[in-house]
Amino acid sequence: MTDKPRFLLCDLDNTLYPPDSGVMQTVGRLITRYIVERVGVPPDDAERLKHQYYRQYGTTMRGLILNHGIDPEDYLAFVHDLPLEQYIQSDPALDAMLASIPLRKAVFTNATREHAELVLDTLGVRHHFEQIIDVRDFSFNSKPHESAYRRILEILNARPGECILVDDAAHNLAPAKAMGIFTVLVGGGPLPAQVPQTEADICIANILHLADAIHPWLAQRKPAPESPFHGFLS
Repeated sequence: MTDKPRFLLCDLDNTLYPPDSGVMQTVGRLITRYIVERVGVPPDDAERLKHQYYRQYGTTMRGLILNHGIDPEDYLAFVHDLPLEQYIQSDPALDAMLASIPLRKAVFTNATREHAELVLDTLGVRHHFEQIIDVRDFSFNSKPHESAYRRILEILNARPGECILVDDAAHNLAPAKAMGIFTVLVGGGPLPAQVPQTEADICIANILHLADAIHPWLAQRKPAPESPFHGFLS
C-alpha cells in the first residue's frame, strides 16, 4: 500500500526565504574569509578552494574538515555570524502557507540549529516546526551524502514515502528521490524543462507556491498504518 505522507522536511537557507535576500551571499564571503584567516590560504586560492570543496564534498566545510582538520564548531560559528534582521523579515504569507499544509514539519539543514532558530524566528514561522535537524545530527556529513537522508529517516522513525523534502539545490534532492522521498525543488520552473526528473518530482518558482503544488499529490496518496513514533531527537 502506498505510504501516506506524514512529514514535510524543509531546507532552510535560500528555501524558506528568497535567494536574493543577501543572506547566503554574505555567508559565502564569510566562508572565504574563514579560509583565509583560519586556514591561511591566500584570498584568490581561498575562493577557488571554497567552490572546489563544495562541488566535491557537498559543503565547503566537509572539505575543510577532511583536508585541513578544521574545528567544525569554530567554522559554523564564524560563517553564521551575521545580522539576519538586515536581510530578512517576518513573512506572513509564508506563515499562512505553512499553516495550510497538514503535515508534521521539520527543518533539514546543513547549517546549525542556532542559525536555523534565528532564521525561523526572524521569518515568524518557528511555531510550525517540531524540530530542527542540523548538520551535527549527521556528524557533519551533510546533504547530499546518503547517510544524512538515512539518518533523518531514523530520527523521524519514518519511511521514505512518508516524507516530502523541499530544497533549493537539485543535487540535495537527487539522493532523497532515489530513496523514495517525494522531492520539491524551489527556484525553478515546471518539470521537465528546467531540471531532470531524476533530481526532483516537482519544481516551483518560490516557497509560497508549495502548498498549491503538493496538495493534488497529497490527495492522491492512500492511507497507510502509522509507524510507531518515538519522538524527535533533541
